[in-house]
Amino acid sequence: MLTIVTLTVFMRLLIFPLFLKQMRSSKKIQELAPQAQELRKRYKNDKQRMNQEVMALYQGAGANPLGGCLPILAQFPIFISMFTVLNAIADVNRTNVFGMPPEVVASAREAHVFSAGISETFWSTNSVTSKIIIGFFVAVSSLTTFLTVRQSVTRSMAQMPDNPMAQQQKILMYISPLFAIFSLNFPLGLILYWVTTNLWTLGQQHWYYTRHPMPQFDDKGRLIPHQPKPGLLSKFRKSEPVVEEAPPAAAAPEEPKVVRNQPSRQTRSKRSGSKKS
Repeated sequence: MLTIVTLTVFMRLLIFPLFLKQMRSSKKIQELAPQAQELRKRYKNDKQRMNQEVMALYQGAGANPLGGCLPILAQFPIFISMFTVLNAIADVNRTNVFGMPPEVVASAREAHVFSAGISETFWSTNSVTSKIIIGFFVAVSSLTTFLTVRQSVTRSMAQMPDNPMAQQQKILMYISPLFAIFSLNFPLGLILYWVTTNLWTLGQQHWYYTRHPMPQFDDKGRLIPHQPKPGLLSKFRKSEPVVEEAPPAAAAPEEPKVVRNQPSRQTRSKRSGSKKS
């Protein structure tokens, strides 16, 4: 069980750059929504021209509407490989399983998840306990699949309310959990992998959508800049203390200058008290 969960987490870490590329492309599409809407109104009577103009707009901005398929395509080989290996381990008549040592194969056959073997399927096991455990994980897989698709479709419909594919996406949101019924034929280890990757996707999308909300536009269709929310690590970083500069001291009032009146120079006759005749 821990091996499958660890492998899933490691694989999702490897394709994390693809997720960021997908989200950045989606963000560009959101920012181009007013221009795309204007093109759809202009060429509403010519569907082919409308699609060409909208795709040219996206390509000019470096946005790829099909970028959301990249993480799924990257996971597909892992999914097929795990399905093949678990089915081979479940076959007790096979002694050589893709070159793995016999002791490793025997250990894998004895691995259990809450008393249910990881290579058991709902229809292949005769144990009621194993059926309950596998059924529980199938239900969790169905629920997490619905929540994952709902989270993505809600964001997509909000960014392009006039998208002609909106109704199809909404239908897919409610049909997707039904695909989990087919997982009753899958080994328990593969179902555990799918539950783990769904939980990872839910947390990953929530983290990105929280930090990058839907773009807002003014009345003229211009993008209103948005400052992303600070991350979790910023709460633990010590901010440098802000040294407040002291206000400049008020200049001391100048003291009034003392003007000394020098006595006027008297003539010699005035000093001696004599008068001229």
